[in-house]
Formats: sequence, C-alpha cells, structure tokens
Amino acid sequence: MQFHATYDEIITGKTTDIYFQRAEEILKSEKKNPEVVVEVWAKHLPENYKWAIFTGLEEALQLLSGKNIDVWAFPEGSVFYAKEPVLTVKGKYLTFASLETSLLGYLCEASGISTKAARCKVVAKDKTILSFGARRMHPCITPIIDRYAYLGGIDGVSSTLSGEKLNIIPQGTIPHSVILILDDTKKAAIAFDRSIPKEVPRIILVDTFRDEKVEALRVAKALRGKLNAVRIDTPASRRGDLSLIAREIREELDLNNFNDVGIFASGGLDEKDIAGLNPWVNGYGIGTSLSNAPTINFSLDIVEIENKPVAKKGKTAGMKWVFGCERCGKRKIAFSKDTIQKCECGNSMAILTKKVIEKGKLAGTPETIDNIRNRVLTEVKYLNV
Repeated sequence: MQFHATYDEIITGKTTDIYFQRAEEILKSEKKNPEVVVEVWAKHLPENYKWAIFTGLEEALQLLSGKNIDVWAFPEGSVFYAKEPVLTVKGKYLTFASLETSLLGYLCEASGISTKAARCKVVAKDKTILSFGARRMHPCITPIIDRYAYLGGIDGVSSTLSGEKLNIIPQGTIPHSVILILDDTKKAAIAFDRSIPKEVPRIILVDTFRDEKVEALRVAKALRGKLNAVRIDTPASRRGDLSLIAREIREELDLNNFNDVGIFASGGLDEKDIAGLNPWVNGYGIGTSLSNAPTINFSLDIVEIENKPVAKKGKTAGMKWVFGCERCGKRKIAFSKDTIQKCECGNSMAILTKKVIEKGKLAGTPETIDNIRNRVLTEVKYLNV
C-alpha cells in the first residue's frame, strides 16, 4: 500500500487538518463566508538565523490558482526576515480554508531547505556543493528536496531522478563498497578510470583502509594527470578535526606536485563545518543537514474581515506591505502600498510584494529554475550567516 498523498488529494484539500473541515461545516451551517485577508509570516526564524529564503511559491500557486482569490507574494528565491508577510491571500474564506495545511506545508519545508542550502553556499563562497541527501529522505520526496536545495544555491545533486527533473547531470564519486570489494583504494581508482566514461570527473575516496594523505598520494600517482580530486568521508570515530586531515592531504599533494588535485569533503557536514574546511577543501557533499533542514515555522493568520482590520491577540491586524531599499537593503513594513516610503539613508523604497494571482488567474509567466536560483545567489551575495 502506498501512503504518499497524490496531487489530486492535495489540491482538493484532503491533506488538510480535520479542524478546517469542521470550520467549513460550522460556517456553512451559520451561512457565514466573509471576505478575508490572510497573511503567511514567521514570527521567528530557526536556530537564530538572521535571514531566510522564500521558496515553495510555484507549488503554492498551483494549489491556489483557479480559485476566485487574489494573492500577493515575494518573488520566489527572495531573502526575507522574521515578521515579514511573505504571502497574502484575499478572498472568501471558504474558497481556500481547507488548503491552509498544504499551503503552509509547501512553504515551510521548501523555504527551510533553500535557506539551509543558501547558508552553506554563503560560507563555501565559490566552492562547489552537491546535495548528497537522497539516502536521508523518503524516496517519494527526493526530487522535491533536491529541487529546493538547488534553488537555494547548491551546485548539483547526486540522485539520478533529481538530475533528470532539474535538467542537470547528477554528480558523485564511487561508494566505499567498490573499494572494499576490490580490496584496495588504488585498484578501485584504476578500475574507475578504466570503466567509467572520460567525461565523468575522477574523484576517489581515500578514507577506507589507510591514512588519508597516504592514500591520496597513492591514488594521485596511479592516475597521474587524470585525478580530479580525492574525497574524505572519514567516520566520526576516526576523524578528530576533519580540517586538519584536509590540511595534511593538501600539503602532501602540493609537496608532490599534485597541486591540481582537489579535495572533496562529506559526512554529516553543515555550514559550521564548511567554515573550518574551506581553506583546504574544493567541494562538499552535504546530505542530512539539507534533507533534515529546520523548517521555517510559518503561520497563516486572518488580518482583515470584510475590509475591517482584525486579528487574534499577539498578531497585528491589517493587510501589510513590505518595502525594501535597493541602496542599503533596509526593510520596512507598512499598511499602505500607495504611501511613498523613505529609507533612513534617504532613498525611496520599493514594494517587494508582487501580485501573483488575480481573481484566480496567474499574474505573469512562471519563472525558470535558473532565474530563481540566480535571485538567491544575488541576494545572499553580501550577507553573513
């Protein structure tokens, strides 16, 4: 029996929390279906993040389109901050009430994954990062998680299906099993070179049997001129400080004139590990910290009913607009989109929220994956984690 929800089950509201079905029953019996404005926002960001990345919009629009509602949102791939409404819906409440659970599910997980990916990319700078998280997730959602990691700035994926759906070539090395079965790292490297097409980079694991720098040198000599990089995935029980191991490998390779051989690191890494490894390492495989990224804890709240500002206690009533300054990057939340907002630096601020659905119809054409990814990389360029 398959337990994953189908697309039809999602868009028809079957994945909703039961209390939304009860809400529909109550309001229909009371003949109440007012026009409301609801906002999606995060009061706090996880783990003291300073900023986050908004993704999941394309799926959210598929969910909401065709309904007689208006929707405003940040462009997908935008940086946002706590307390900023990232998506606003206006329409009859019962038109979309049962979709709240799925809407938040799309945005919370997607934004969490893209945020973690962007944080890793900011720290790694120009170094390559691949998503190695396929084995840490339910296979039904492998392409979803890889997609949002890629949108967040990751350079590639290891899963063949994810590569196919993203229209990029999946990347990776060889598993330890090959080295164990062939009983020697050098033999495995030679077999790799003999068997695998030449366009595939020669990256060999060097942590299976011997000291990593010894194995790195053996492999480099065996594949002289062909070896692109060595990979360290040293178990935690034997690891110590992985950055010191990477440094030793780098020094050994350089001393033996293998300066063009890179180092690729993997094994439970996140942005904190990348910071220490970056002086010595050329690329990373990031798995669990992407597939298990902390979700953005978005909530959806009514802020207006029949054009009257109203909200539960602890929330701010009234439809809001987010403005940003192109010169210095400061943000401001305002209750009017028509009032010109001035930044502290003296520059006029622009509205960041855009209309994406008007009376049920998509406003504008869908963006390409590359456009969204480029927005992320552009907006995080001068940010710190």
